[in-house]
Amino acid sequence: MDSENVYKASELFQAQAHLYDHILSFLKPMSIKWAVDLNIPNIIHNHGQPITLPQLVAALQIPEQKTACVQSLMRLLPHNNFFIIVNTNEQETYDLSPASKLLVKGTDHCLTPMVQLITNPFLVDLYNHLSKWTCGEELTIYETALGKDDYWSFMHQNSLHLKSFNEAMESDSNFVRLALRDCKSVFDGLTSLVDVGGGTGNTAKIICETFPMLKCTVLDLPQVVGL
Repeated sequence: MDSENVYKASELFQAQAHLYDHILSFLKPMSIKWAVDLNIPNIIHNHGQPITLPQLVAALQIPEQKTACVQSLMRLLPHNNFFIIVNTNEQETYDLSPASKLLVKGTDHCLTPMVQLITNPFLVDLYNHLSKWTCGEELTIYETALGKDDYWSFMHQNSLHLKSFNEAMESDSNFVRLALRDCKSVFDGLTSLVDVGGGTGNTAKIICETFPMLKCTVLDLPQVVGL
């Protein structure tokens, strides 16, 4: 009986850890948003070498009493493979990891706009309405939360969010350049291409740069084409 109770207690503790891991997982994307909002990837990139905590705090120009909070977040991010902790002369310093290099603004592979879109408070708040939407008559969660039929209807009336969405899609489409390096044979023999839902046409532009003889046409909603 005792061994059975110990086993059940152990199982419950594992379940508790699993639960807490998931309900606190929002800290992962929010810490990435924090780093992006404060331009930390660019600060480290421009520093030219691993940066110390005092140097980072000075560059951020924040109250010194928040140093411990910055340190906590800068330890969480490397734990999730964003940034690298390097011990230099017995001092903890921070460097860019492959993932955080994608957050350096001004590069061809910058995905900062995607981070800003996905962590936008508007999109995050939508999912607070999941239970209400499930029990209601509305077909989409957008109708429950916003009174709109779908996401596109909302964006049609919110130019700033539409701009953010298109910038995120453009940043993602820049990775097409990497794919084209090794997959050029995919377009062999083609003379034209139609990109349906092609947004601002960034993907089509990249394809045309690589295949100048290919005629590309982009189709999208009027509010997108108007940009």
